[in-house]
Amino acid sequence: MIKIGQVNTLEILRETDHGAYLVDEDGNEVLLPNRYVPESFKIWDKLDVFVYLDNEERPVATTDMPYIMVGEFALLRCNAVTEFGAFLDWGLVKELFCPFKEQAFKMKPKGWYLVYCYLDEKTGRLAASSKTNSFLDNKVLTVSEFDEVDLIVSHPSDIGMNVIVNKTHMGLIYKDSIFTDLSVGDKLKGIVKKIRPGNKLDIALGQIGYRNIEPNAERILHELHDNSGYLNLTDKSNPEEIKEVLQMSKKNFKKAVGSLYKQKQIEIKQDGIYLV
Repeated sequence: MIKIGQVNTLEILRETDHGAYLVDEDGNEVLLPNRYVPESFKIWDKLDVFVYLDNEERPVATTDMPYIMVGEFALLRCNAVTEFGAFLDWGLVKELFCPFKEQAFKMKPKGWYLVYCYLDEKTGRLAASSKTNSFLDNKVLTVSEFDEVDLIVSHPSDIGMNVIVNKTHMGLIYKDSIFTDLSVGDKLKGIVKKIRPGNKLDIALGQIGYRNIEPNAERILHELHDNSGYLNLTDKSNPEEIKEVLQMSKKNFKKAVGSLYKQKQIEIKQDGIYLV
């Protein structure tokens, strides 16, 4: 079965004036227009193509890959707004449609919006929605505390920044845990810091290699490795200097340094920290 909104591996069946027809294992065919047909090919060669509906609602294939596929989130630019809705640039000739009812805020031309791509069951067309929370669910969690997760920055709140966790769940990074600039649509790594009642996820930025080292401690280790085993920081360093170098508060810095010292991974001297 040819899947709309996804990459399909199909075989070249025959060539026509309009392009090449591709076929799947079940005999379903789709047209690959001339502009995407390889200069040289043989019948039954396999191609990876993205399939969507053209302006006449017919399945069509392309070797161009869009910025977003069905079931994914991405930050897209609005090219135009009409009486029907907004049209977004997703890297293909035909723009991605976002109906008014699926806009969290009214979209404007040249604006950038975080959206989810879904398949409209009524029309069979791909569409976008900026109401991203509608496609997230925390009822049954697929993550545990201290798991390393993939994040997409969603939208700010009064207490921090909301994030999409592993393209599945909602999470929150509290303001006092943010020491770098975050923008909607940013993709980064994080850690499940805590699971609160109601399956609410508290997220911390960063990556961990193993669980017995907290994220801030590992950040310091990374910096030490990148600076030949030395950092010109101590517990007397200015908080702004610590924040600039390590993107963490002085309180968290002192806690992380203490943890590394107890594990005998660093030496603390008057002029700074040394990697053992």
